[in-house]
Amino acid sequence: MTTKAAHALLEAQAVQLSTDPLFTWASGIQSPIYCDNRLLMGYPKLRAEVAEELTSLIQTHFSECQVVAGTATAGIPHAAWVSTNLQLPMVYVRSKAKEHGRGNQIEGKLDSGQKVVVVEDLISTGGSSITAVEALKEAGADVLGVISIFSYELPKAQAAFHSLGVPYYSLTNLNELLTEESTLSTEDREFIQSWHAELKRNSLK
Repeated sequence: MTTKAAHALLEAQAVQLSTDPLFTWASGIQSPIYCDNRLLMGYPKLRAEVAEELTSLIQTHFSECQVVAGTATAGIPHAAWVSTNLQLPMVYVRSKAKEHGRGNQIEGKLDSGQKVVVVEDLISTGGSSITAVEALKEAGADVLGVISIFSYELPKAQAAFHSLGVPYYSLTNLNELLTEESTLSTEDREFIQSWHAELKRNSLK
């Protein structure tokens, strides 16, 4: 994990923390945290810093990478910046195949047997990442692993990646963000930590 990544997310207000009012996720979950890493696109310096950190993850853990794959849509720009840093080809993976044209789920040139790393913006349950990994494997790719900017560290995601035999690494997580966020009161900080613990317990069900 990197403090630099946490600072970048907070500075870009890509991650917002609030106990009153709570945010509502698409799933309906009431949450004191809302993560929108797309906002990094508006900050060239910050997005470059995050791209460098993601690049370092690949160089450290997946040095054999031959192709960088972004998840549609939020992972695409970050994958593009990382692939440029590494001077490697890039593809992106849709949540499902198109219903028109060539019916592609994977866009870009990918040869069977190539070693691929998936770039995701955030990981909660791991659903979109797992979908991308499965699509890439079906296309004949050798998926080395998944990297993301942010992770909720939920056991459900950990179990899903483990079942596929695919490691994953994230630059930062909620606890790191709470450490770097200085404006929260002790009461709000404890509330968010309690909420996160309960979310992790529920993800096991």
